[in-house]
Amino acid sequence: MSAAQSAAGRVSAWSRRRKLELFLRELRPTPETTVVDVGVTDTGGDDPYGTHNFFEALYPWPAQVTAVSTQHLDRFAESFPHVQTVQADGRDLPFADREFDIAFSNAVLEHVGPGHDQRAFVHELCRVGGRVFLATPNRRFPVDSHTLVPFAHWLPLEPRERVYRRLGREQGLGVRLLGAGELLELFPLGSEPRLVRRGMNLVVVAGT
Repeated sequence: MSAAQSAAGRVSAWSRRRKLELFLRELRPTPETTVVDVGVTDTGGDDPYGTHNFFEALYPWPAQVTAVSTQHLDRFAESFPHVQTVQADGRDLPFADREFDIAFSNAVLEHVGPGHDQRAFVHELCRVGGRVFLATPNRRFPVDSHTLVPFAHWLPLEPRERVYRRLGREQGLGVRLLGAGELLELFPLGSEPRLVRRGMNLVVVAGT
């Protein structure tokens, strides 16, 4: 791991812990609050920077959490045995309306596809959760956290992806970052989205 990657990992870990603090402060869950976390990865709790599945690793009531991923979650289930797991697409969740008190998603929206897919993803969070906590990287921030390349994510799609391929930063391919206005426009009418953080990341809370 390079020094730049190591530093980025530490910054990411700090950012994600701040998100959990914000989640607890804004939504004030209790031991009875049910949460669906949409978009986990099949990794365990062994990341030295705590950046993967940090919510399950740090949340005080993991038995109240249902984790959703398009992947098989074998390693995840070993590391977080109290968390229920479901394999599903976040754009078409297999849950009833308002089945959970809170729908949570961090750093997933930018990976689900173009605008109509992002809208479907946000609408599903709002459908299955009484309240929503959604975080995604801020397009206005000068450095893309996926690639650590400054400013390239401000380019149109084709030249941006040419830059990433030339630099060997394939992790930036297909990523669609949003500004604050674009993000808020994805929420359905009546969901009352509020932007509660704007910086390297955007965080929106919605619902009542």
